[in-house]
Amino acid sequence: MQPLISLRSLVKNYRNHRALDGIDLEIMPGITGLLGPNGAGKSSLIKAVLGLVRITSGTGTVLGHRLTLDGKKIRNDIGYMPEDDCYIPGMSGVEVVHFAASLSGLPNIEGLRRSHEILDFCDMKQERYRAIETYSTGMRQKVKFAAAIVHDPKFLILDEPTSGLDPEEREALLQRIGVLCEDARKSVLLSTHILPDVQSVCDQVVILSNGQVRLNKPLTELNTIQAPTVEIGVDRPDRDFIRRLETQSLQVAVLKSGHLKVTGTSLESLTEQLWQAAAVSKVMVLSLKPAMNSLESIFMDTVAESNKAAREAVDAG
Repeated sequence: MQPLISLRSLVKNYRNHRALDGIDLEIMPGITGLLGPNGAGKSSLIKAVLGLVRITSGTGTVLGHRLTLDGKKIRNDIGYMPEDDCYIPGMSGVEVVHFAASLSGLPNIEGLRRSHEILDFCDMKQERYRAIETYSTGMRQKVKFAAAIVHDPKFLILDEPTSGLDPEEREALLQRIGVLCEDARKSVLLSTHILPDVQSVCDQVVILSNGQVRLNKPLTELNTIQAPTVEIGVDRPDRDFIRRLETQSLQVAVLKSGHLKVTGTSLESLTEQLWQAAAVSKVMVLSLKPAMNSLESIFMDTVAESNKAAREAVDAG
């Protein structure tokens, strides 16, 4: 597969502040989660990809278009849902989406037809005819999402699309993103601070920190733990059980759920040791499954390493 976005040595300076510091990045088809702490450079990266800011140096292509020369073509092929509200007061929901369709070059009648079709997909009913400033956060997010996809773009950039949504609305929006990817063959760059959203729908994870790409890997690879590790649930957190495991050179960690994460040298001997220790300690094993890496711990470790490297660079300078 060819990358949809390919960036090389991308730098963006705002006066004395370097927001992007030599970005090398390839975004492949599918759903890519873009993570990073505040000030990591996520917004600057999105604006650079869309051609909304002039990059300081570097090269790249977006959907086959040259990054620094074909900004209008890039924006025509991308559906962008910004984090902040961007509507004209007094317009109804359907008028906002119809306006976005017109800006994308759709004829008036076709744009109106598409607007209603997309609002149906977003589960907007009669409220589409109300003034948008009367909408709840969830309804405004639906309209922004509809405006981003009304012109049938090849690629979507969604900036914090589930921010402010209740659990039911959040799950519904994530399902719509999945449908677009699976059924309509769209690709998505999902910029978010909500890690469970990335875990739920993304194929690839990119972590930015201090203006640099610190991690870019498939989610399945991140989830896999190299050493034989299992997660075990027991009927009670028995200290004797934990001590017996540790005396057998097993590494034991107590998870927030109350389960134990136990690491050994081989999966076969590990499970045998667990069952024997449980029998001696008289604890009941309620569940036993292979453990997965926590995306939260991966994110925190990656950012911590980035901050440490940045401090060392300052001290060396």
